[in-house]
Parts: sequence; structure tokens; C-alpha cells
Amino acid sequence: MNLLNSDRPLHEYEGKKVLVTGGAGFVGSNLVRALLSYGADVTIIDDLFTGTTEKLEGLAGYRFIEGDVRNEQLIQNLAGEFEYVFHLAARNIIVSSTNPKDDYSVNIGGTLNLLMALRHSRNLKKFVYASSASVYGNPRRLPINEDDRTDVLSPYSVSKLGGEHYTKVFCVNDDLPSVIVRYSNVYGMNQSPGEAYCGVIGRFIEKVRHDEPPLIHGDGQQTRDFTYIEDTVDATLLAGIMPRSTGDVLNVGTGIETDINTLVRLIIELHGKHLTPVYVDRRDIDNIRRRVLNIDKIRQELRWIPHYTLKAGLEKTIAWCELKQSIHNK
Repeated sequence: MNLLNSDRPLHEYEGKKVLVTGGAGFVGSNLVRALLSYGADVTIIDDLFTGTTEKLEGLAGYRFIEGDVRNEQLIQNLAGEFEYVFHLAARNIIVSSTNPKDDYSVNIGGTLNLLMALRHSRNLKKFVYASSASVYGNPRRLPINEDDRTDVLSPYSVSKLGGEHYTKVFCVNDDLPSVIVRYSNVYGMNQSPGEAYCGVIGRFIEKVRHDEPPLIHGDGQQTRDFTYIEDTVDATLLAGIMPRSTGDVLNVGTGIETDINTLVRLIIELHGKHLTPVYVDRRDIDNIRRRVLNIDKIRQELRWIPHYTLKAGLEKTIAWCELKQSIHNK
């Protein structure tokens, strides 16, 4: 974790009962790893639709429940136990586009189910809802502030924004302590390149490692704010532990805009290879041209800043991919 940001306050999780929904997923498994390192008593709920128990290998001391956040009885029986709930369970953008009904029932229905179960909990200190910068759509200005207009352009962004609205309503009407964090293009350890739902960085790395030209959808001039996983986890844990975050919406990014062409060149360079990317047709989900987040609010309110540059984050990601491959080959 980013010790410059948060080593001291995050030790407050020691001994606390924490629930992580989607804890066998990419961000969730890294969040669980961090919580365990700070001595938290962690329970994971994951239906293993896209998550895998492999992401939790090497970890000990957590309770795992294979279950669905839409299961009212399961959630009702568990909810009152926890002091902190990190809600990361969701259908991702690709699944959401192919099956909007499932997206709706999990991302919105599952969130509402959790909130209703938690509304009268006496133990709850914070409900952390993991949202997405996709709710901004194509912004009118850059960088994007938390109070800028939303412009949903996919079923996924619709459902994530719907979950935000329910979180806000329960915070205001039921005094349910909550905070919303909007992630931007997270990458790093446990984002396995071989998985069908892996992010773009994982797919680029996989291609380059195998001496294959990376595929760029569109002209490569589209931009994103790429955020390394350790910084994302660090910000999420701070949002959970800091009382001042209650009721807030917080951007989690780097404040640095990077186009896809630059990203691919850097990945090729870090591998020490000479490859030329191949340009293919733009996909339906590639409908956001530019994105970079303003992170002044989280910097001021939580004293959080990203620790990793894109190059440093990619170096760690590439090293993890190589280590995982070497273990697989043994």
C-alpha cells in the first residue's frame, strides 16, 4: 500500500469486522489483501461469475461465502455483523452490454438489497459504494469534477449511477453512513490477461509478452485516466475509515490524461520489444472519447494522492504477469 498516504489511519481496521462483496474479483481481491494486512476480520461474498478463488491464493484468515448479493435472506442474515461494508460486486461493462437485465438486477437490485439490510444496523460505521467514472460519459470539460453532469452511455453506467442514487437516498433518509468512490480505469495485480473480461492494459500486456501486435480499437487517440490498483485500494480504504467522507462522492484517479497510442508504446518499450500495433474497428462500448478526473477533492478531504506513475504501475503489473506465468510453467 501507499504508506506515504495512509499507513497510520488504515491500522484502525485492525480487529474490525469487514464485508467485501465481489471480494474474489480484481479490485475486491486486492482490497481483501490490504484489509488482512491491517488485521481486519474479513468476510467475502462473491458469486464467482467473473471472480475466482485463485485471486485469493496465499491469503489466510478470511471467511468466504459463495453467494449472490441479490439473495435477500443471505444478506439479511449477515448485514448486522459488520462495521464496514465495501460493495464491489457488480456485472462489468462487457457483461452489462450483452445482458442488461442481469446488469440491472445485480448492480442496482443487489445494491438496494444491501442498503435495505443495513439501514437499521447499529454496528455499521461506513458503507463504501464502488462506482465508476463511466457515469460521466463524454464530459463537457476536463478534468472532470464530482459535481459535473452525468451522461450515461451504457447499461453499466446506468446501473452504477442507479446504485449511487440509492446509496445517497439511504444516507440522507436513513442516516446510513456511506461514501461513493468513482474508479477510473484501474489496472494491476490480479487483473488476469487471460480472462475474457480483463481490462485493456492486461490485454495489451498479454499480446506484447507473446510477441503479438496489440490491437487498438479506433484511432488510439481516445484518452483515459489509468489508476494503479494499489492507489485505488488505498483511496477506497481511506474513504471507509475517515469520518469526513460520509455523504461524499469522490473521484479516484491520477489527474493525468493518457491516450491509448501512448499507453501501447510505453508497454512495448517496457518489454524491450519492437512491435507495431494493429488498428481495428471501434467497439460499441468505446463511446467515450476523453477522460481525466479532477482529484482535488479527495486530496483535500482525505489527504490522498496517487503514488504510482503510469510507468511505475505498468512495471509492477508486467513483473506480476511474468511471475504468474513462471509459476504456471513450473
